[in-house]
Amino acid sequence: MPEGHTIHRLAADCLERFAGWPVRAASPQGKFSDGAALLDGQVMSGADAHGKHLFLGFEAVGWVHIHLGLYGKVGFGDGPAPPPVGAVRLRLAGGLGGDDHYADLRGPTTCELITTAEKQAVHDRLGDDPLRPADDGEAAWRRVSRSRTSVAALLMDQKVIAGVGNVYRAEVLFRHGIDPYRAGRDLTRAEWDAVWADLVALMREGVRNNRIDTVRPEHTPEAMGRPPRVDDHGGEVYVYRRARQPCHICGGEVRTADLAARNLFWCPDCQRR
Repeated sequence: MPEGHTIHRLAADCLERFAGWPVRAASPQGKFSDGAALLDGQVMSGADAHGKHLFLGFEAVGWVHIHLGLYGKVGFGDGPAPPPVGAVRLRLAGGLGGDDHYADLRGPTTCELITTAEKQAVHDRLGDDPLRPADDGEAAWRRVSRSRTSVAALLMDQKVIAGVGNVYRAEVLFRHGIDPYRAGRDLTRAEWDAVWADLVALMREGVRNNRIDTVRPEHTPEAMGRPPRVDDHGGEVYVYRRARQPCHICGGEVRTADLAARNLFWCPDCQRR
């Protein structure tokens, strides 16, 4: 499932291409035909992201609420849009010349037209988002510091922290030497502040580069003289999807285990209890 940096990047990309211009909207697949009919010809007034939720604003009709889920994707193109390929839930086309850009949404878990009040209800049920400037991690800390649940599970709970997924969860815990099975209430305030600040920095880089890189400069392939990572998720990481491989820092074996139906990755030597 795409993590929060991807959704914030999509919001920025939609703003860049469509904001301030009328858009043509269609649902070639047919599952969003009524909503697309209401959007067609309307001006995109804004875009917003909170965690893994994307919102596209149209003042006259409300917000398109999108959650990509496991299989959803958004693809962009320039120039007149070609005939749609596959099950396109929503196509938007527009820009300065009327057809300068297009975007195709495929396979989302959610694609619905909602009111501003309904949008706020989504925000209200989500936790702090490291990429939202108004969020400072305080509300998340209050929940984490009182919880017996493992910090690894808490980081993936979107009601606690919105936008963090399996990659950022594994990597930020490794970077701070925190055992993933420690209870949230056993974290110190200093540890939490460091984790939050790191998430803010890493995820901002994720938005900028449109990929997740978490290794520090001294641990890049060039600095260490090691081969670059080859993985369809891309990016240089310490432990994510590196089970049974040697840790870049200590040389010990990276472990994996199931936690709350997701694969957990960590180095037991670098992340001691």
